[in-house]
This record gives sequence, C-alpha cells and structure tokens, in this order.
Amino acid sequence: MVTGPRADSALAVEDRLYSALAIVRVVVTINMVGLNAYRRDNFEHPTVGLLVVVALAVWTAAAIWLYRDRARRTPVLLVADLAVVLAALAVTPWVKSPDFNATIPGFYVMGAFFAWAIHWHWRGGLVASVLIAAFDLLPRSEVDQGNYGNTFLVLIGGPIVGYLCESLQRMARERDAAERAAAAADERTRLARAVHDGVLQVLAMVQRQGSAAGGEWAELGRLAGEQERGLRSLIRQQDAVPTEPGGLVDLTGALEAMATAHPVRVEVATPGGAVLVDEHLAAETVAAVRACLDNVLAHIGPDANAWVLAQAAPEAVTISVRDDGPGIPPGRLDAAASEGRLGVASSIRGRIEELGGTATVESGEWGTEWELTVPLA
Repeated sequence: MVTGPRADSALAVEDRLYSALAIVRVVVTINMVGLNAYRRDNFEHPTVGLLVVVALAVWTAAAIWLYRDRARRTPVLLVADLAVVLAALAVTPWVKSPDFNATIPGFYVMGAFFAWAIHWHWRGGLVASVLIAAFDLLPRSEVDQGNYGNTFLVLIGGPIVGYLCESLQRMARERDAAERAAAAADERTRLARAVHDGVLQVLAMVQRQGSAAGGEWAELGRLAGEQERGLRSLIRQQDAVPTEPGGLVDLTGALEAMATAHPVRVEVATPGGAVLVDEHLAAETVAAVRACLDNVLAHIGPDANAWVLAQAAPEAVTISVRDDGPGIPPGRLDAAASEGRLGVASSIRGRIEELGGTATVESGEWGTEWELTVPLA
C-alpha cells in the first residue's frame, strides 16, 4: 500500500534510522558536555557558555521525543533542529573568544545534518553540511589542517548518509512490490487451477460432445468452445499487467488479450508458461500482430479465420500469423510500397525491425502467413 508519495515500508525504514540517530544524539551530547567542561577555562563568558551547553542538552532530549512520532517530523522541526546547531556555532566566537579553536557544539552537529540526510536524502544532507561548514569556518581568523579535515568530513558525510538512507528506503519499496507481485501471482495460479479443474473442463467436454452430436448441440458446443478460449485468455491476461511502470509483462497474455478483442475469428496458441519481456517490446510486437490481423479483416473480411502461434526460445520469440484467404498476388506488396502505401512496411516490418527482429511473409492459394521474430536480449 502507498500512503501518499512515500510507501509504508520507506517510512518504517525512516523510523528505524531516527531511532538509531537518537543513540547518536545521546553519545555526541555526552561528548559535548564533557569537552566543554574540560575546556571551561577557554570561555570568556562562562555563564553564557554553561547556558548554551545546557540548552543543547535539553534540545537533545526534546529532539529525541519529537522525532519519535512521524506526525511531528515536519520541515519546521528539521529547520528548528538545524537552527539550534547554527545558533550554537554562531555564538561561539563571542562566548569563547575570536581566536577560538573548538566550537561549543563540536561533534554535536552530527544530529542535525544526519536528520536532514534521513528525511531529505543526499540533497538535505548536502544543504545541512554546507550551512554547518560555513558557520564553523567563516568566524575563524585562520583555518588550520584540523579545522579543514573536520569540515571536509562533514561535507562528504551528509550527502553519503543521505544517499544510503535513500537507497535503504528504495530497497524496502522494491521488496514490498516484489512481495505483492509474488502474492498476486500465487493467487492467480490458485484461481487458474480452480477454474481449470472445474469450469474449463466442463466447457471443453460440452464442446466435444456438442460437436459430436451435431445439429443444435453443435452450435452449443461451438459457443462453449468460444467461452472456454475467452476464459482461458482472461486468466492468462492477468500476467500481462506490469507490476510497475516500465516493468516486465507477459507477452502471451498480451497476445491473447488482443486476439479476443479483434473482429476476425482468431485462435491463439502460446507457450504453457509466461514469456516476460520489456513493456515496450511487448507493445510493439502486439501492434505488429494486430496490423497483420487488420490486413486479414481489410482484404478478406470478418468471416475470415486466422491463427496466431507464439513460440519462445531463450534468445528470441517467434510469432506466426496465418489466415485462410486467397493469398497476396505476387509483387503486390512491392507495388503498394512504390505507390506510397506503407502500411505493411511501417506497421509490421518497420516495428519488428526497430526491435532488432525480422518479419517475413509467405503467401499462396492456401492463405498468407507472417513470421515475426523478435530478439529477447
């Protein structure tokens, strides 16, 4: 399920990261209090310095509580968190001295830019790191190697942590999508098995016995056969729905969905299993097959019969489209192309060749057969 722009799984990952950040906040706060107590002689305004340290410690407790609830993790909270850190950096030159060495918060700044990195990923980590680095370096009269090293670590730490957080959330969403797709596939398999064991077998038996009985029973058998093919196609078509935009679809299900909706009577034979291909490849291949059937409708009529046979190999899929019409007169396709009528050239051959495949045609008094071969790699 998706509860807005971000999935529940991604929010669960964010919760865990903020829980880990709470431990980091406690550690850096203890470190900040201890170092400032050790360096208390460096304060020109020790009372104010004590108030700043106490305020940072109190904010740690407040931040841990505020970040615990998703509803409170708003941009206002994140801005306030960073503002507390920037304020502590800004007052350091006055509380200590203009030639101070270490800032009052020190490693305490990790809490704020990690929070930004978790919520806004690498962009948030970069923005927070740049602001913290600027407030740390600009007041200094000189920057030594230690100051440069700390600032460099802050600048690369924020984006890296943000990128890792984003990756974890994306992996959680992909895992959930895969689990939903697997559950849906299992349910479709269960339903297909139940339908096959019951309805499809009954329809097939009615078709056989009706055809053998003849007369009105033959018509009933024919209708039962059509319903059997339509129901079997409907079951297969469930796999033709991509789990996500740009994902994989079942080419056989897409072929059956197209064939059952075409005015020409079409019988489709496909492999027993799904043939998963890229969504674009499936769409273009089905469009080429539809163009073949459109030609059957245009030149023979709605009473024509057509057959679509799909065969899959590891490296390519081959689809044959055959009809029982009078065939194409020799040279008719070349003449149509020279006259500017490029229906076959563009709708069939053009599509298949753009996919890297081949489209060949054979025709005679027995009818016409197109063979479309599309590479899967």
